[in-house]
Amino acid sequence: MNTLFPQETNPPEDPARILGRKGEQLAVRFLEKAGLQPVVANFRIPIGRNTRGVAVNAEIDLIALDGATLCFIEVKTRTSNDFAAPEEAVNLRKQRQIIRAAKKYRKIFRLNNVNFRYDVVSIVIRQKAPPRIEHFRSFWTEEKFRKNRWSDDDFTGF
Repeated sequence: MNTLFPQETNPPEDPARILGRKGEQLAVRFLEKAGLQPVVANFRIPIGRNTRGVAVNAEIDLIALDGATLCFIEVKTRTSNDFAAPEEAVNLRKQRQIIRAAKKYRKIFRLNNVNFRYDVVSIVIRQKAPPRIEHFRSFWTEEKFRKNRWSDDDFTGF
């Protein structure tokens, strides 16, 4: 039995969830073969409230260790890449949510000084063909989400 994905006794899931879960299982095996060590799957945590006051949760599909680097990994699985590649669905909004969840994860486990990165595993599962799996290391960084801090000195000379 896979300890990262325990058996559930819930009602049948919709096809998209089944595909996503299968993709996550494929991703774990793929990453293990590449030398990464899985830590946790489907880490879910509240990250705040939206403009209507409703609680917002974020989920990190996989957290793994690549040597001494902590990897926060989003897995995107599709049955085709005719419309767009799976990794293209990891938009800025999704990246921001994962960053917020990763910051909380690092805070909870006091991992302030650990090296980390944000990866994406893209999977296309077609009938009668082996799955196509790609691992994009450092797919994004927190840098583009950092707010610029302005000071009065920035406006001298205007």
